[in-house]
Amino acid sequence: MEACLARCSDAVFFRCLNPFNFRLSFKPMASIHAASDGGRRVRRAYDGLLLDAGGTLLQLAKPVESTYADIGRKYGLTATSAEIKQGFRRAFAAPWPEKLRYQGDGRPFWKLVVSEATGCANNDYFEEVYEYYANGDAWRLPTGASETMFLLKDAGGNSYTVKLAVVSNFDTRLRKLLKDLNVLDLFDAVIISSEVGYEKPDAKIFKAALDQIGVEAGKAVHVGDDQEADKVGASAVGIDCWLWGTDVKTFSDIQKQVLISELSSF
Repeated sequence: MEACLARCSDAVFFRCLNPFNFRLSFKPMASIHAASDGGRRVRRAYDGLLLDAGGTLLQLAKPVESTYADIGRKYGLTATSAEIKQGFRRAFAAPWPEKLRYQGDGRPFWKLVVSEATGCANNDYFEEVYEYYANGDAWRLPTGASETMFLLKDAGGNSYTVKLAVVSNFDTRLRKLLKDLNVLDLFDAVIISSEVGYEKPDAKIFKAALDQIGVEAGKAVHVGDDQEADKVGASAVGIDCWLWGTDVKTFSDIQKQVLISELSSF
């Protein structure tokens, strides 16, 4: 999540979702469970899908710098949106002295970030902003995310059900956000750094997810937006990883690469 905050774009906070043609490599025949679909065969390429939260599954409804500037006016904040944007980059680049940035509700970390980014240390300002982002209205799901996850879960009971898990460096607000957005119950596991005590790219957070969904590393794929935390971390455990915005840009892309439709030979 922090990488996305630090690199928000001029138009929107996170990467746009324009589809593009791409090529991905896969481990051969990770799973051969298949279902007939009108003369076509659906092959499950992976048994488990792990998703990063902030910047991948969760997108901000409006640019964070605009929100902070708008709320800050009542507290005398004079920093512009552009200055706040640059401030976040500086704040996230600074070292954090504790083992975990997101401990419990994450308030100590976020207080420091907000103060450094905006130049405003008013506690009432911080609390209003913090509570704003604790509600689902501040966030949105990428187009097609719910539909794709419903399909992968396969409520109809066919043979290509995929286990789903969130693996996120986040604080304890995350479960409520997923519930507000009506997707919490779709996940077989929700692994949050502030709860398990280690953050991506630590191998233990990925292994915790695999253990909870009962899937081997070689039969899982992780989707996240951070090269170090997601790509390097997952790859070190033996999990394939697609970078959101580079390898895949929509949930339709994810669906097509997890459930592969082939012409049936019978």
